Amino acid sequence: MNGSGAKSAVEWLVSVAPDPEACRWEWERNPLGVALLPAGRLWDVLILPGELGHPTLDVLTRVVDRPGPVLADFGDERMGFFVPPGTVARWVGTGVRGAGRGTWIVVPFPGRSTGAVRWLIPPDGSGTLVDPALLELAMHEAAARIARGARAERDAWGAAPRDPGESPPE
Repeated sequence: MNGSGAKSAVEWLVSVAPDPEACRWEWERNPLGVALLPAGRLWDVLILPGELGHPTLDVLTRVVDRPGPVLADFGDERMGFFVPPGTVARWVGTGVRGAGRGTWIVVPFPGRSTGAVRWLIPPDGSGTLVDPALLELAMHEAAARIARGARAERDAWGAAPRDPGESPPE
């Protein structure tokens, strides 16, 4: 991310902080390079498990050049997709957590890597967010690919494929 892009991303992110100057100070002085920011004002965050999040991001980036900001935690166990505010309150789905109004999220300084959390796609400062409808479609596509891969692996280990009209074994 170039200097002006990082600067506008910082301005966009700190605009939700109760005290933007304190947030900038925290980013500069905190050895982890992170700050806590409130969700639900300019964005919500949908949090997917990494095993679904990475393939979902792969699908999204094939459809859209810059889908919006995406975070990953240490070890890539969870991924956070920044979506429009209010999305979390309307989201129906299993295995997806959300950070919306009344919650806070750990956010790293744009363009700087930290130990705890990192940007996979940093904000560009324009306010671009992940489209929830596209995210949902990408999640379905990713889940279908994961399921196909699990079936192929099971079949490779000698599990006999079932006839689709056959009842499952008891």
